[in-house]
Amino acid sequence: MIWTVIIIFAVCLILRFPIAFSLGISCLAYLLIKGIPLILVPMKMYSGIDVFVLLSIPGFILAGNLMNQGGLTAKIIAFCNHLLGHIRGGLALANIGASMLFAGISGTAVSDTASIGAVMIPAMKKEGYDTDFSCAVTASSSTVGPIIPPSVPMIIAATLSGLSVGKLFLAGALPGLLLGVGLMIITYYISAKRKYPKHPKSSFKQILVGFKDTFWSLLMTFIILFGIIGGVFTPTEASIVAVIYALLIGAFVYKKISFKNLAVITLDSMKTSASLMVLIGFANLFGWILITEQLPQIISTEILGFSTNKYVVLLVINLLLIFIGTFMETIAALLILFPILLKLAIAVDVDPIHFAIIALLNLMIGLTTPPLGICLFVSSSIGKVSISKVSKASLPFLAVSILVLVLVTLFPSISLLLPNLILE
Repeated sequence: MIWTVIIIFAVCLILRFPIAFSLGISCLAYLLIKGIPLILVPMKMYSGIDVFVLLSIPGFILAGNLMNQGGLTAKIIAFCNHLLGHIRGGLALANIGASMLFAGISGTAVSDTASIGAVMIPAMKKEGYDTDFSCAVTASSSTVGPIIPPSVPMIIAATLSGLSVGKLFLAGALPGLLLGVGLMIITYYISAKRKYPKHPKSSFKQILVGFKDTFWSLLMTFIILFGIIGGVFTPTEASIVAVIYALLIGAFVYKKISFKNLAVITLDSMKTSASLMVLIGFANLFGWILITEQLPQIISTEILGFSTNKYVVLLVINLLLIFIGTFMETIAALLILFPILLKLAIAVDVDPIHFAIIALLNLMIGLTTPPLGICLFVSSSIGKVSISKVSKASLPFLAVSILVLVLVTLFPSISLLLPNLILE
């Protein structure tokens, strides 16, 4: 019976149904075939979203939209360009730097690709960068966003597993920085080889002015992290603080937000939040079906029957998650697979915090894995270049991402150093 549900789900995905609808249709088919009362649908959907920490997601989405519309993206890019523009390929490096800084506001890879790509890809093309390279850099650097805190997928992972949001945020900091630096190194190498342009070095005064313009934006990230990790407020309370802060800074400091566009920003945030909550609700129902059909036990038995070696199990999980991440949105993949695979990882003595970062890294890599990576499609549409060219140009960046994944998988201290140092 479980294979019928999975086949229906796969067919819906192939037909390009939204993932929430794909989950809902496959769940409905299961309930009808089994003769289970449909009252179970609203019950399971409600229980899936009736979690206090999930209230933080609409807040962070609204705060991100307020800061983005408030001119944050352009200021972050300008500041990074002041710092890195004098290096060969400086604009491409600024692209990555902007993604690392913007990560603290958006927390999602696709929004990072769309927001920064809309500014950076045309600018890089204008300065003589190859279009496919510009799109590949933008897509690849966007995967740093959900690793560096605060991160919406991390909040989802914490909700699913009962892990500490603060610990997950800290655990993602070093892997995120490692990934960002790795992408910068390969970007500089390619830029030097192709002799991409560089700008005159900015003066100390220009850098100082750029930092001053960006300071209020960066301060919000510090407030969120300090508040959650320091126990000043919960993630949900932090999201409300972020909204109030973003509104005040956008309206009175950057002066980009007015009552007229506030309604548009709010409506857009409501749509995004509502679609995400529907997805979470259907995913909870789908998860109940998987548990009822004992799929987690089947998967665990099969993998552990193949090997009980921790690193072999992690290798299998890594390959599975990268494959799933190529065609499924990150949060949907987390909702469906993370609870199942977490139990398997714990069974072979993998720290749950460490495994959460591994899982998130895998799914981020999947977003830029040819030929179906979602971020590749977004950047290629902005750059108006074929997905095949962008996929080919992204291969060096994909290699760096996989190398970082291998290091994080083999050396748990990369993820666990800061949580153990600060919160233990």
